[in-house]
Amino acid sequence: MPVVTTAQLVKLQSRTENIRNICILAHVDHGKTTLSDSLLASNGIISSKLAGKVRYLDSREDEQERGITMEASGISLYFQILRKSMEGEEIIKNSDEYLINLIDAPGHVDFSSEVSTASRLCDGALILVDVVEGVCTQTHTVLRQAWVENVRPILILNKIDRLITELKLTPLEAQVHLNKIVEQVNAIVGTYFAGDVIGEETKRHEAEKERQLRQDKELESESSTELTFEERDDSNIYFTPELGNVIFASALDGWAFRIDQFAQIYAAKLGIKESILCKVLWGDYYLDPKTRRFLQQKHLKGRQLKPMFVQFVLENIWAVYDSVIINNNREKIEKIVKSLQLKVLPRDMRSKDTRALLTSMFNQWLPLSTAVLLAVVDKLPSPIVAQPVRLPRILSIDVKEKPINEVERGLFSCDASDSAPVVAYVSKMFAVHSEMLPENRRKQLSAEELREKGRLQRIARLHSSDTRVGEKPVLDATASDIDHSEIPISESLDASLEQLHLQSTIDSEDVVVSQQKPSEETFIGFSRLYSGTIRVGQKLYVLGPKYDPAFPDKHCSEITVKSLYLMMGKEMESLQEVPAGNVFGIGGLEGHILKNGTLSSTKECKNLAGVTLESAPIVRVALEPADPSEINKLIEGLRLLNQADPCVEVLVQETGEHVILTAGEVHLERCLRDLKERFAKIEIQVSPPIVPFRETIVPVSEHQPNKDNIQRGVVTLSTPNKYCTIKVRTVPLPSNVTTFLNQHALTIKSIMDERQQRNKIDLHATEEYEDAIKDITIKGECILNVDEFFNLLQLEFDKAGGNEIWKNVVENIWAFGPKRVGPNLLINNVHNYTRRSWQKYFSDTKMPGSLSSDINEVNSKFIEERASLEPSIRDFEEGIHTGFQLATKSGPLCAEPLMGVAYFLEDFTISIDYENVDISEIRQKLSGYVITTMRDACLQGFLELSPRLMLAMYSCDIQATTEALGRVYAVISRRRGRIISDELKDGTPFFQICALLPVVESFGFADEIRKRTSGAAIPQLIFSGFEMLDEDPFWVPTTEEELEDLGEKSDRENLAKKYMENVRKRKGMSTDKKIVEHAEKQRTLKKK
Repeated sequence: MPVVTTAQLVKLQSRTENIRNICILAHVDHGKTTLSDSLLASNGIISSKLAGKVRYLDSREDEQERGITMEASGISLYFQILRKSMEGEEIIKNSDEYLINLIDAPGHVDFSSEVSTASRLCDGALILVDVVEGVCTQTHTVLRQAWVENVRPILILNKIDRLITELKLTPLEAQVHLNKIVEQVNAIVGTYFAGDVIGEETKRHEAEKERQLRQDKELESESSTELTFEERDDSNIYFTPELGNVIFASALDGWAFRIDQFAQIYAAKLGIKESILCKVLWGDYYLDPKTRRFLQQKHLKGRQLKPMFVQFVLENIWAVYDSVIINNNREKIEKIVKSLQLKVLPRDMRSKDTRALLTSMFNQWLPLSTAVLLAVVDKLPSPIVAQPVRLPRILSIDVKEKPINEVERGLFSCDASDSAPVVAYVSKMFAVHSEMLPENRRKQLSAEELREKGRLQRIARLHSSDTRVGEKPVLDATASDIDHSEIPISESLDASLEQLHLQSTIDSEDVVVSQQKPSEETFIGFSRLYSGTIRVGQKLYVLGPKYDPAFPDKHCSEITVKSLYLMMGKEMESLQEVPAGNVFGIGGLEGHILKNGTLSSTKECKNLAGVTLESAPIVRVALEPADPSEINKLIEGLRLLNQADPCVEVLVQETGEHVILTAGEVHLERCLRDLKERFAKIEIQVSPPIVPFRETIVPVSEHQPNKDNIQRGVVTLSTPNKYCTIKVRTVPLPSNVTTFLNQHALTIKSIMDERQQRNKIDLHATEEYEDAIKDITIKGECILNVDEFFNLLQLEFDKAGGNEIWKNVVENIWAFGPKRVGPNLLINNVHNYTRRSWQKYFSDTKMPGSLSSDINEVNSKFIEERASLEPSIRDFEEGIHTGFQLATKSGPLCAEPLMGVAYFLEDFTISIDYENVDISEIRQKLSGYVITTMRDACLQGFLELSPRLMLAMYSCDIQATTEALGRVYAVISRRRGRIISDELKDGTPFFQICALLPVVESFGFADEIRKRTSGAAIPQLIFSGFEMLDEDPFWVPTTEEELEDLGEKSDRENLAKKYMENVRKRKGMSTDKKIVEHAEKQRTLKKK
């Protein structure tokens, strides 16, 4: 293959209509990197014989070791199509050149954030499915990501060779199997389409209903509107081989084809139009050999005909494998080579490596790169076509709306002219060694430069030798490249020596600099230009993720573009400018962009929203340097890691500990390796993984009062000075309400944000509760307005039923917690005390006060109280609210957040002898006392009921053979997981197992299950939420039966207590552990 030069690729960047930006998405080990290797071989970057072995785009050492992709990496490819056309009797050959910007994304669930960043930069996607494993967990994820980003996909059914060599399927069985996979993928896409249609129609109906209500109000009449659904054309969203958006392939063996390739072959042989053959070569169609007519199965009338896809396509593929791999029949191989007019070298025919012969034959007959790149060019859109479709969703505007300003016109038309505004999106920042940058790369000298350098060195040696005074030095004839005569050099010697001295000085300075400054990490922005042309030295605005054009001075900074790069895998080439529609790297953003952001030449540009992360970080560890004096290096390393990884989060605890949050165990290992070897370059001590828990309560019988004969959960406490008494009742929330609050945490946050924006309060105030979102948000959440949210919340309470306290409870909600957005409620139930509820406060458009009080609705009685300086409950609303937030943030079991608890404030009384005290002084003291008393009342009420721990859970998907099934079950059971479902996948020997596994028990799970099954089972772990461990951590045997079964010492392990004490020990809290637990037990150790 001829090597494609950088100049050819740069030349194509300005031809926007011939650019294709694509990414490869799939489940782990479905063949993404092998496919990309084959595409790279078409450009001469690697040898075609090494495709699938080099894993060129896996540039990290740990990627090569594990055999999985961990970071999305991009490369630009050149593709040329030769087209023939007839002009009269003369055949004219035309060629079209295309630039393919390819991004290879990871398939492992821990690196889903890399899939998000890759799909945002692209207009098309290649979705790979292993035909043996079928549709897997991450296949669903990447299909959803492509749908959300409005990326047009092509389906590649990969590893078809495994159907022949491993499953031993016949061509007919293989067609049925392939058809099922296509149907499964289409079913998934269909659900996304239906969900979008229902959402859009519901919004349209609500808008129509609101318009009708306004109209009825004006006309003083009543009418109703019904929710109806318009029919939508969904024919263009599905994968159908006859349309050319399905590719059948074996990336390892280097072949791929679409239906139209075989239609073109057989059109001439059968005398049938190619367009007709394309429609009948897939599906339930048969060819009548006598009449040359196409029949469907119902017209066969008992005849044993084969489907056309089997007869004309699959049987040919099967015949090649049978002749070369299975039976290795030399005669048949020679016949196939002759009939297909292939050129196979004699040494390949004689080779014992049958795979090499097979690859050589398929590379000529059905080359993979040609089939895939032709499909990319034919079926995936150019930036000019894609941007008017994709950008409305990114900018959150209606597709039907026309662009209203210069920026939107430039974005929608992909305008690359100098007059168009520059708008680019940086999806992630990635780190590279400074020495890998083109400007720092050692330059290779040309032949002329090498000869000149040699001439100067010879002159220097000649000058340094001792010569007699007055004698003219001469050059040796063999060393001269001018002629064979003696040449006086006294005239040019001084100039030459000066030049050489200057060169040697520069070289020595370079050496000194390189010794003083070891290779450092430089951050490059992985970017896509949507409008304009970006140039080196140009000044641009960096718009942060929170940027709003209405407040142009906030979250905005100015930068100068230092460098632009053409992405070529681990290599990069310098560029001076990049026109719209291209994917590129950009330098000079360090300190301005943390993870993602927007670049624009104008502040009027809308912020291109952040990417959707499918997996929130859940696993955290605390870090400290092995040498305490290197703490600054650790802090700097964490800063660099936080910028280089789009998913990792770096925190500093209140205790001063440095903590990182990662998506899973594999992600954690990669981050620690990067810290030690690249960013901090020091030895680091890592704590055991810190897993989040939640604390909750379960209902107890109301007929079991506590020791004071008071209803359980009701606590009355007074402040230390006895001036104030608080009565709180603790009640567990219904499970469906807790789930609803978890699912709509972003709705609560957005309502608060909207209110604060309306009051021109800085959005930084919301950062204190953003952490609460990250581990409780369920992806795909729909943001509701205030009234919709509270109406649905009341419906959830009504569904729970069984308790009168939930009737109209929504009207009295005071606050959510912890951090103002969690799944716990503070409810006002004080007699003769009314305050605006949370719903009314946040739905009101008047000038507000604080969250806990509203000075604009102070009644006359309150004004009189304030005037007389006599404190009332309104003075302490903030303290009550703060006490509730503190209690829900740190529970009594192990200082973990609460979940699913409702606190009713039943009474708040103030009893002060105003004649003998200083009221102003008492008011100040009481403010602090109320906070601590409210917190203590909430925690005490929690403990009076039946407390429980909630465990973070992983949803675990495993594919295993029948032989490995028992060992998989044993490992899951030993780690206290449970099987949800297991079913045999049709047409395969694999069982699909779905299980739930506690995160705290998951560390080392993947390694253990691979070891136990000899690599036959690979688990995928996805965080699924929290689940209650139904075991009281304070339970001890008390009844006669329990004492008889377990003994006084309770020999059975209390799992909840074990987890609770481990967390308490880690946090430095007291535990019930004793050095000697049972001193009366017999000593069994011998004295030495």
